[in-house]
Amino acid sequence: MAKNLSGRWLILLNKPFDVLSQFSGDGQRRTLADCVSVPGVYPAGRLDRDSEGLLLLTNDGALQARIADPRHKLAKTYWAQVEGAPSEAALAQLRAGVLLSDGMTRPAQAEWLPEPALWPRNPPIRVRQRIPTHWLAITLTEGRNRQVRRMTAAVGLPTLRLVRVRIGPWSLDGLPPGAWREVPAELPQARANR
Repeated sequence: MAKNLSGRWLILLNKPFDVLSQFSGDGQRRTLADCVSVPGVYPAGRLDRDSEGLLLLTNDGALQARIADPRHKLAKTYWAQVEGAPSEAALAQLRAGVLLSDGMTRPAQAEWLPEPALWPRNPPIRVRQRIPTHWLAITLTEGRNRQVRRMTAAVGLPTLRLVRVRIGPWSLDGLPPGAWREVPAELPQARANR
């Protein structure tokens, strides 16, 4: 059922795996229109089709730009299931910044994460009996294309599953895949460059 929002609003969506971060499509792939039936809202940023988790939608262009613009350094936290066992050296590389084909990344927060209680992914990730998987919590303040996947691959830890759990002050808490909730739209306070 379509719902009209009045005023300035922000929607927190748990974007499922294999859903495009756009409302229009070719009819072959699921889009945001399969999850959200609110006219006049647009994504503030993106998640790749094969990534899951928090996606923000708003009907306010200024808020959309503020959230998506990397100059504002709005932190984004991801839980990444990686192939292999992360070493302290690999974590140190992620924390210092990683050289990618489009230049050096900003330093990230990166730490081991006990396996989180998440919904099952459909389809499940590939499993190799002889190669363990581990979870990392990675927080970025920039938003390059497929950045977390590229960073973990660069340090020898290919990402198998990627879930964004937080953007600035907004969190995925309590939202199952495909579900959304509306919250008042408030711009995060700007941080001074350090």
